[in-house]
Amino acid sequence: MTGKIHSFESFGTVDGPGIRFVVFMQGCPMRCKYCHNPDTWSFTGGIGYSAEEVAARALKYKNYFNGGGGVTVSGGEPLMQIDFVTELFKILKKSGVHTALDTSGITFNAEDKKSVKKHEELLKYTDLVLLDIKHIDDTRHKELTGHPNTNPLNFARFLSDNGKDIWIRHVLVSGITDDDNYLLKLKEFIGTLKTVKNIEVLPYHKMGEVKYEKLGIPYPLKGLNPPEYERVENARIILKR
Repeated sequence: MTGKIHSFESFGTVDGPGIRFVVFMQGCPMRCKYCHNPDTWSFTGGIGYSAEEVAARALKYKNYFNGGGGVTVSGGEPLMQIDFVTELFKILKKSGVHTALDTSGITFNAEDKKSVKKHEELLKYTDLVLLDIKHIDDTRHKELTGHPNTNPLNFARFLSDNGKDIWIRHVLVSGITDDDNYLLKLKEFIGTLKTVKNIEVLPYHKMGEVKYEKLGIPYPLKGLNPPEYERVENARIILKR
């Protein structure tokens, strides 16, 4: 089982609980306007590793996982390589490592039995899902990412129905997601889920802009500033109360 890997991070502290070894998978079908990793989009890039090779790299840091740490697989969109991630998590669970998945849920098709079965198999070896809900409004979600939000929202329900712990992540972008009506609708949706353990509001930043320049890609949000502190706190209050 070989996967295409973009990069590794040895001591991640923002991709799940504790200190984590983070695996960034190569390839993503979405084109989020605020994405700060456009270099992970292409499915032709990356370096091939076996699941055993990646697990061996991660297990070198196992002593640092005490206190709730572990391994997080991110992207790109990791579930474009769902079989690889499943195999990797299966190996890690045999070694007693906490596994977390950072995903948009875009690959989940509730009407496709094969898709459901693959995601069910993955969840057997997944302790936590960091679910990025890009936008609660379907039309705005399409404008923001190029895709409807049907699959991500269905995946959230799927995780809840299967008793899987969820951390909701939501990027706050001025004029796009920073709107009280949308935030209230998102809060209402989150309230229907039974297994949400944490909600993270991530302020939009411009740190990825230089990558677009290097890749020769026009930056979609050029000139847009990060949201003010008060707006970030407002979003946290709405979503967490």
